[in-house]
Amino acid sequence: MLTAIPITAEDFAPFGEVVELGGEFKTINEGFCRRYSDLATLDIVDGAPGISLFNAEIRSLPYDCGLLERHPLGSQCFIPMRNAEFLVIVAPDAGGRPGAPRAFVAGAGQGVNIGRNVWHGVLCPISGSGLFAVVDRIGPGPNLEEVRLPEPVTVTLAPEG
Repeated sequence: MLTAIPITAEDFAPFGEVVELGGEFKTINEGFCRRYSDLATLDIVDGAPGISLFNAEIRSLPYDCGLLERHPLGSQCFIPMRNAEFLVIVAPDAGGRPGAPRAFVAGAGQGVNIGRNVWHGVLCPISGSGLFAVVDRIGPGPNLEEVRLPEPVTVTLAPEG
């Protein structure tokens, strides 16, 4: 059993970056807009950044995670197109295989940039529409490694409060 906790930039740092409002901004558009720039580091090898739309099915909880994947040639940034919560399941590398997984809940107004070569679960929205903008590597070459876990890991939410 794995309990998903609310995501924070500090807790998620070993795996990537949390994309959310905060910090310095520049006022633009005649003072009606705040621009928060450079919120994630795109890490791409032998390709170019591309913007895609993913339309994922909403998953129910508890969620059984049986597959982890990683992308050796590029980071992946997931940004919900509508307010949504989604599970972010990540694991450190343990000799070319996923180590002990951790689970986070990204809330309304948060996205994540999963670092290049970081083991992670598939896109797993638990509320909202399931529509995400994804910024990742577009290009030739093997950029996907998948590992089926010997036993699925059941993910639940941490109790509120």
